[in-house]
Amino acid sequence: MKFTPSTINTFLFFKLPSAFLVGARVKSISEEKSIVNIKHRWINQNPFKSMFWAVQGMAAELSTGILVMQSIQNSGKKISMLVTNMNAAFTKKAVGKIRFECNQGIEITNAIQRAVETGEGQTIVVVSEGINEDGVSVSKFEFEWSLKVKQ
Repeated sequence: MKFTPSTINTFLFFKLPSAFLVGARVKSISEEKSIVNIKHRWINQNPFKSMFWAVQGMAAELSTGILVMQSIQNSGKKISMLVTNMNAAFTKKAVGKIRFECNQGIEITNAIQRAVETGEGQTIVVVSEGINEDGVSVSKFEFEWSLKVKQ
């Protein structure tokens, strides 16, 4: 799969329909960084008229996961990926358009290279921050990814 916003958003529709349904969309992806946008709507709200925390988590995980998937594909190896831990902090109500940014593509690539070189599983903690239209952080997610070369 070529890693462009269009192909990833199509992938979402078929493989992660719940993320697609609530409005998570990949805005951009590069070797270093990914951005996923999501807008507060009726389908993804909580009773407090803001975005449900789990919806934010889907967009945040997607922003980290697509960097992991891209790095695995670029390695040319079969590597399993699994979230083994997650931590989140919420600092402001998520309303309007929220962008989730992950800037650790190089670190992810390095962890995958270590897994390939050593044959040992690697873990990496990757951060995605949700930022509103005013440039204010509304949430921050940390995902621990486990990476293992398949035999």
